[in-house]
Amino acid sequence: MKIGLVIDDSLDSTDGVQQYVRCVGEWMRERGHQVHYLAGSTVRTDIENIHSLSRNMKVRFNGNQLSIPLPANQGKLRRLVARLELDILHVQVPYSPFLAGKLIRVVGPNVAVVGTFHILPYSRLAQFASNVLGKINTATAQRFDALMAVSEPTQVFAGRFFGFTSIVVANPFHHDAFSVARRGKPAKHAVRRIVYLGRLVERKGPFELVRAVAEIERQNLTSTPYEVIIAGKGFLRPKLEQFTRDNKITDKVIFPGFVDESEKAKLLASGDIVVFPSTTGESFGISLLEGMAASRGVVLAGDNLGYASVVADKKQLFNPRDTAAFARLLARWIDDDTGRLTMAKKQQSYVKQFDVDVIGPKIEDLYAHALQKRRQS
Repeated sequence: MKIGLVIDDSLDSTDGVQQYVRCVGEWMRERGHQVHYLAGSTVRTDIENIHSLSRNMKVRFNGNQLSIPLPANQGKLRRLVARLELDILHVQVPYSPFLAGKLIRVVGPNVAVVGTFHILPYSRLAQFASNVLGKINTATAQRFDALMAVSEPTQVFAGRFFGFTSIVVANPFHHDAFSVARRGKPAKHAVRRIVYLGRLVERKGPFELVRAVAEIERQNLTSTPYEVIIAGKGFLRPKLEQFTRDNKITDKVIFPGFVDESEKAKLLASGDIVVFPSTTGESFGISLLEGMAASRGVVLAGDNLGYASVVADKKQLFNPRDTAAFARLLARWIDDDTGRLTMAKKQQSYVKQFDVDVIGPKIEDLYAHALQKRRQS
């Protein structure tokens, strides 16, 4: 099949939707399909068959920074899809009427249009914006031959606010790229290590983590030596560092900054506790999958709808905003060497079901059925 993976945003970042597009695209290519990436403004050149189709502007939405396309030239899009002779147009949803919406309009009647619904807005403003966008895209939404949602919560949201009927097909990830980090002898640490890996923005909960660390120290909740690695970049870093100074926990908390994709597995594998204290707005949790595959300890997650749909055990969930309870939870896992090992084994077994070699065939089958349905109609 000739597949066009559509993303309105740039492919320059490594956020969740971008990871999904790359992961699916790479797997389909390995299966012998021809894959093209139809994206917003993208400057990277290491991706084969990438087409940068618009100028983009950066905005903040749903607690994230992303870029949205300015109106693309419809004639240019029409000529491109005519040249590519696609069988499948796979759109990341919600989508902009200025790029993906125009691509949907210009593809021929024999092209099957499928989509993957990714988001779970957490604020009323984000829900309102989603409702408006759904109405704007009413006409092009009728063109979909099949739609996937990455989790049950996103499936419900897609139906309620966009009127989409979808099936749940989980986000895939490259399991071996992370589980391989556990092979061989793990690095030894004189102290228990807590790892946070993510953007330093409010919704991801890094402030909730440093508050919990300060509470551990104030209440002397553990005598076991430990350290906290807060890896990532974002506008909150100066405030987080100031908080650690004000609360005299600079000897506990380390800020290594941005971690390259090639180093993520190694960092996650070094954690006795890997924590993702996101407060809300998560549609799935690729980061949790990566953590559970790589970590030699326990992975803890904020109790939101997206993360709750991914964890191996409900004991992994907690309320990040309850600082006292969060601190007690961290202290308990710091002291529980046996419990961490037991949970690690459970997580590592559970997470294999999300490997791209398991999820990929489901997407491939959906492509084939959508194409057959389209060409028989």
